[in-house]
Amino acid sequence: MAFATAFLLGVSSAGIAASDPNLVIVDQPGCVYCERWDAEIAPAYPKTAEGQYAPLIRADLREGPPDGITYARRVVFTPTFILVEDGQELARLEGYPGEDFFWPLLTKLLSDHTDYTADTGAETVQN
Repeated sequence: MAFATAFLLGVSSAGIAASDPNLVIVDQPGCVYCERWDAEIAPAYPKTAEGQYAPLIRADLREGPPDGITYARRVVFTPTFILVEDGQELARLEGYPGEDFFWPLLTKLLSDHTDYTADTGAETVQN
């Protein structure tokens, strides 16, 4: 399954355990909040700065982590978003808080646990 998931995302199976950060979404069939995330966030995710910095990998709850990735602890809730680097979990966000809260929480997760810096789009005013 990990290879098939990686293939569908355009990531080779060798690329899954790459040193670059990835965001693993752990979901399961019938998860309403997973479906909401898929409808509200998934289409835009790869086009965002966050999505380019930490490409998405999908994992089914019942199948465990993708090859080459180790979770720090068992995943209980879906969706769970796990930030990984070098195949190891750095941090996680459990549940989908809705579109308005997801982006700031993801940005904080990336900023707190990697060298990611958010482009706020705000101009600096100089006197």
